[in-house]
Amino acid sequence: MSRNSGYFSTTVPLNTAKATTPGAHDVDVPVTQPTPLKRVVSGAALKELLASGSSSQSKTPSKMDNMFQNYSHSEIARDTATIKNSVIMHLTATFLRTPMSMDSGHAYLASAFSVRDRLLQRWNLTNEFHDRMKAKRVYYMSLEFLIGRTFDNALLALDLREEYSKALGDVGFRLEDIIDEERDAALGNGGLGRLAACYVDSMACQDYPGWGYGLRYKYGMFQQQIINGYQVEAPDCWLDSPNPWEFPRPDVTYPVKFYGHLERDPNSEHRFIWKSDVVYDAMAFDVPVPGYGTTNVGNIRLWSCKTNSLFDLNKFNSGDYHGATGGQVAAQILTDVLYPNDNTSEGKELRLRQEYLFCSATMQDIIARFKKTGRPMSELPDLAAIQLNDTHPTLGVPELMRILLDEEELSWDEAWEITTRTFAFTNHTILPEAMEKWPVPMLDKILPRHMGIIYDINLFFLQSVEKQFPGDRDLLRRISIIEESNPQQVRMAFLACVGSHKVNGVAAIHSDIIKQSIFKDFVRIQGEDKFINKTNGVSPRRWMNECNPDMSNLLTEVVGDRSWVNDLAKVKKLEERVADTDFRQRWWDAKQANKKRLADYILTTTGIRVSPDALFDVQVKRIHEYKRQLMNILSVIYRYHCLKQMTPEERAKELHRVVVFAGKAASGYWVAKQVIKLINSVAEVVNADEEIGDVLKVVFIPDYSVSAAEYIIPASDISQHISTAGTEASGTSNMKFVLNGGIILGTVDGANIEIGEEIGEEQIFFFGCLAHEVEDFRHYLRFHQPKPDDALQTAFDMIQRNTFGDAAIFQPLIDSILRGGDVYLLSVDFPSYIQAHKAVEDAYRDREEWITKSILSVARMSKFSSDRSIQEYAEEVWNIEPVRVTSCSMGI
Repeated sequence: MSRNSGYFSTTVPLNTAKATTPGAHDVDVPVTQPTPLKRVVSGAALKELLASGSSSQSKTPSKMDNMFQNYSHSEIARDTATIKNSVIMHLTATFLRTPMSMDSGHAYLASAFSVRDRLLQRWNLTNEFHDRMKAKRVYYMSLEFLIGRTFDNALLALDLREEYSKALGDVGFRLEDIIDEERDAALGNGGLGRLAACYVDSMACQDYPGWGYGLRYKYGMFQQQIINGYQVEAPDCWLDSPNPWEFPRPDVTYPVKFYGHLERDPNSEHRFIWKSDVVYDAMAFDVPVPGYGTTNVGNIRLWSCKTNSLFDLNKFNSGDYHGATGGQVAAQILTDVLYPNDNTSEGKELRLRQEYLFCSATMQDIIARFKKTGRPMSELPDLAAIQLNDTHPTLGVPELMRILLDEEELSWDEAWEITTRTFAFTNHTILPEAMEKWPVPMLDKILPRHMGIIYDINLFFLQSVEKQFPGDRDLLRRISIIEESNPQQVRMAFLACVGSHKVNGVAAIHSDIIKQSIFKDFVRIQGEDKFINKTNGVSPRRWMNECNPDMSNLLTEVVGDRSWVNDLAKVKKLEERVADTDFRQRWWDAKQANKKRLADYILTTTGIRVSPDALFDVQVKRIHEYKRQLMNILSVIYRYHCLKQMTPEERAKELHRVVVFAGKAASGYWVAKQVIKLINSVAEVVNADEEIGDVLKVVFIPDYSVSAAEYIIPASDISQHISTAGTEASGTSNMKFVLNGGIILGTVDGANIEIGEEIGEEQIFFFGCLAHEVEDFRHYLRFHQPKPDDALQTAFDMIQRNTFGDAAIFQPLIDSILRGGDVYLLSVDFPSYIQAHKAVEDAYRDREEWITKSILSVARMSKFSSDRSIQEYAEEVWNIEPVRVTSCSMGI
């Protein structure tokens, strides 16, 4: 539908109210600050400059220096002496240390800066070559990037681990101690952020020109502390020390507006001018992503607010110190915390402004890079593919439209064609509470131009559907981007769907479910070809080669070299060694060494002593009702009850088990935080019970992170992935555990299904109802209160007898099952869950059978490499080709 046809919404002016800066001033409109002046030359130098006819201070070099050219296009020497000199140089010149004043922290920083020098050189070469080739790039937009530690990963990618180990040894440090000095980057929370990190890693390793885009959070989501069994949130001050892995780019900044009002451009019927006094500068920080087995280096560009220009010196001098810094504070909080608590209207507004800052800066940056090619704007989709990782970046759709309409002055039809050819959307959930929506009044107030564009997108879309299905008003209501509630809501998943040329789920069952549920009408309207599946994957660099060196060495022995790191299909050769007695013993020994390492970690972090000879039973992931950590701890309570009923002789025959939990609950998620409290209360009682001893231990590892996962995942014997069938989109931790030789206890949900298909269902312990049965069970439980299974009732009874503290604290958790409709079907699945645990114990007692399961599972996991996922995206969604950077290609 052409915008010239007259069928567009009458939403202008959308917000004529005066702009405000929340939390900064009490007045309606913030005082306009004078434009900061760039310091200029004066006096004789100015006269010389004017005489030369030049008016600009910033200049490019008049000639290319050969030494500079050779340095920037030559690999830094890789010998130990050069590395040692580089580390010492950074110790003395960068950090002002002497041999008498340095410690392992300084040694880490100096070593990291030394490695960064190498990465930045490759980063420059990579981007210079991609620019020269005018390569099409993919831009992966994600509000999270859970990248973990970088130092060891970079050393492995550069193949310099041994050299740095020797150089640091000469200086007096062990490489392992230096690696432990690094803090995890607090840029994500769970699977969404870890998936994004794996995908950017795979793009770099497979030579795809691709960047990630996100936000630079000052305090992460939070640092989880456990006090009296409760989760307590504290700021994660990960940036207190210098971060060697980011490169500030003060030259890359973009203005981002909020609030204000619209004025129609008198010179154009399509263009509107957005007037606002609330303008922040988003500044880029680049994080290089090294490619393993290639000189290609990827990039994650993170945005933070520059605040210096927002300081009001006049107010400061008048004594109004709060007013003087109010603008700085309002800007700074936009990137202080990941997922600020949105239980209040202020929290919701902060989240919306945070997401728009991210989207606006990213769109402006992509357009600026494209313009350097000199190509017409109509060719943007030929050089840029933008992937929306969930709904958080969806404001990128109306933001790109705003730029194309109001700044590039394209027609609506031209802009919409470019936008829909550029964007693709990954859906990660079917849970209604996770389907992001924004109240129309709030979006209208904060982003008036975007609300108008969204109205028009919706109107034109509904008009096209009405032509296709005349008279079906209920269909129009169901698919409208604007939900007719009170107040009206913008359905971001629908906006992302309408604005993208491809929509994908992240596991086969998830992709089927979304086509049959939330996007059912869109499939009917836009065709099945638009809706595809791209099963998630994990990086074998991080989740085997780095975190599990003993098992990695066994894989290298079987394959013959380390090529499996970038070609996981080669681990299929493991099947040839499954009957090799000596190899099987070394496989078992590698797993036991990992368990000993985790036992030491548990002792250090929690003070709990566990035996590595026990079965390690692990559930580590975000705490959520649908992931059913509650069902797990209830089964632990039942196990504890059974052990207490036994005689000492009977208990001595029981398989020893260590049950490990880890994960964060969202700060505003009360039920999930009560589950953490119950886990810790049970652990306190069980671990102190001398009768039980090592037969059962319960551990909650606080502040779960990538680094913690690198201890936990290689050590698991069994890992639990027990979400209610049909609720887990995919999951990636299940892939990581199996890749490291662990066995899954899980429901028929998410990627568990495909893992079972690949490795064989005899290597996995399934239980529980199936996805197509869930709604029938929920309907029954909504109107009936069946008596719980005896085992589940036993667990309830132990809680209600105050065995684990005041029962009143935990009664709401019990009520959610008995009286709240049991939405996640714990009572339905509990009997089969207990039976599955018994099957696990029987299998683990047969050590030879267990080793066979472990080896075969790893051998058949190649499908779940993120390299496979990225290759499928590249071929079927992004239409990009690998562009390998070599010495020859750079003319070296």
